[in-house]
Amino acid sequence: MVKNDPYAALRIREFNIFLLLRFALVLGWSMQFVVIEWQVYALTKDPLSLGIIGLCEFLPAFLLAPFAGHIVDKKEKRNLFTICIALFSLISFGLFWLTSDTIESSWETNTILYGIYSLVFFGGVLRAFFGPTIFSLIALLVPKKIYPNAATWSSSTWKGANVFGALCGGFLIAWIGVHYTLGIIFLLVMLALVLVFQIAKKPILNKRTNETVKESLKAGLSFVFNDKVILGALTLDMIAVLFGGAVAIFAVFAKDILDAGPKGFGILNAALSSGSIITMLATTYIPITKNTGKKLLISVFGFGFCMIIFGASKLLWLSVIALFFSGVFDGISMVVRQTILQLKTPDHMRGRVGAVNSMFVGSSNELGAVESGVAARLFGAPLAVMLGGTTTLIIVAIIGVKNKPLRELDLQQDIEEHEKDEEV
Repeated sequence: MVKNDPYAALRIREFNIFLLLRFALVLGWSMQFVVIEWQVYALTKDPLSLGIIGLCEFLPAFLLAPFAGHIVDKKEKRNLFTICIALFSLISFGLFWLTSDTIESSWETNTILYGIYSLVFFGGVLRAFFGPTIFSLIALLVPKKIYPNAATWSSSTWKGANVFGALCGGFLIAWIGVHYTLGIIFLLVMLALVLVFQIAKKPILNKRTNETVKESLKAGLSFVFNDKVILGALTLDMIAVLFGGAVAIFAVFAKDILDAGPKGFGILNAALSSGSIITMLATTYIPITKNTGKKLLISVFGFGFCMIIFGASKLLWLSVIALFFSGVFDGISMVVRQTILQLKTPDHMRGRVGAVNSMFVGSSNELGAVESGVAARLFGAPLAVMLGGTTTLIIVAIIGVKNKPLRELDLQQDIEEHEKDEEV
């Protein structure tokens, strides 16, 4: 067996470029999420409006994901990624323009609000393509034997960008205001657009050119739903985000419960992500390959428990600690899920499987925002979060009992098989 090299993926130039542009892109996206949530709540004073933002992004991302996966499998990945980034830059510029003093002084509040919702909706359309494109591109940048290492670094970069994005978003709102913060976001997206051209075009691995859209979608969905390990991993993560997550209503906690202001809002967002990135960086040195299924179940259970503590807390320091450890557990589950998908997905189906992953996990962020907003309005934010965390614990227990293949999953054997394939 080859000795673990924590920097294996980082020795590949194009993968380093990919990490840099992904950091810039996710940093901008994360900051944009924080700024939009803050701005919309400032305009409406209604937690339900935060749920509407999630709905605007969820609907197109979820409904278009299967078709996006079909397209991704048939198209060249670098160029498709470039188009997605270019279109995202237009959305970022649109938000920058909508929050200018000229627009705010001449347009009605509802008009500005509908404009923000519209741009978020088109962002959801792009989200349908971003997920499967990135998932497919990673596999074309590194050899199979280091997929787990590449997945860990990619996930760590994503979480790291979330840490700085959430933190910078909150602080920049306080320092320079919403409008100029969105201007910085636009510049970050443009940087990503420049960097993507440093990656060469990649071969198209799906040779089934005569496959119809219906056949393609059916093949992708059948593969995922017939594999209990993949289905179980995706379901766990979806449930945790859908019911256990509370990111969409952090503004409510920061303003009305913890009295922490915009800086506290940024700290709450960053606490969750910082726990994740520390854990994921640790897994590059200590791979999570033994008893993987049990570790996944424990990590999602721990995430739900921490969110219950967060919902019950009235102290900023306790809330930050609870979110930090929920991030630790979330980091473990993310690394495991990404490694499972990379190792068990055939090359010609990566776009479609990545799309299903987006439907389960990516879109659950937006649907979770809807759930959080509605529950916060009905029960109050603290009780809504505690109920969501409790629901997560119950569902994890059920899946742990019912899904034996996932419970007994051990990824070490799969990794060793890929190492032998590379040697041959």
